[in-house]
Amino acid sequence: MESKTKNRESWLAAAFAALAEGGVDKVRVEVLAKALKVTKGSFYWHFRDRTELMSALLDSWKLGRIAAIKEQTRLDGREPAQQLRDLLALYGGSKPRGMAIELAVRDWARRAPEAESVIAEVDRERLHSVAGLFVALGLPADQAFARAYLFYAFAFGQGLLAPGAAADRAEVVRAICADVLVPAAQPQP
Repeated sequence: MESKTKNRESWLAAAFAALAEGGVDKVRVEVLAKALKVTKGSFYWHFRDRTELMSALLDSWKLGRIAAIKEQTRLDGREPAQQLRDLLALYGGSKPRGMAIELAVRDWARRAPEAESVIAEVDRERLHSVAGLFVALGLPADQAFARAYLFYAFAFGQGLLAPGAAADRAEVVRAICADVLVPAAQPQP
């Protein structure tokens, strides 16, 4: 017999899959139950209602994103410029499901204050952490923050462009943009 925790996690995994596939409106108890091949009654063993599921989904996304950001921006002896380039490469289309979830949560935030506050919290962590890498390159704090802002505008903006719009040049364009976004280390005074 599966534990309640595993079952709850299964419901959340199914909710993330539905979110990636069709946005927040696709996250419905009936659809999830069918995907999991269980009855709706199983859902109510783990969640009071859809509102609780959606809250748990936001919490899980937030905690996962913040943990990933901290991990992805930790230097551990690596060069900040290479760390930034590696991080930027993560947004280059190698994880379409992750980008689909990101865009779906952002769309959800346009209509729901609870999702908007979660996005703001995650974005603050993103900007703070990436700005820290730019500071480590020798940029002043204001320039580092602005560079971090541009970094994420580019990273997420790629997901909004049609994949076929620059398919023949996508890799070259991403490499040039990385060169523009990630400057060489500044000499320390």
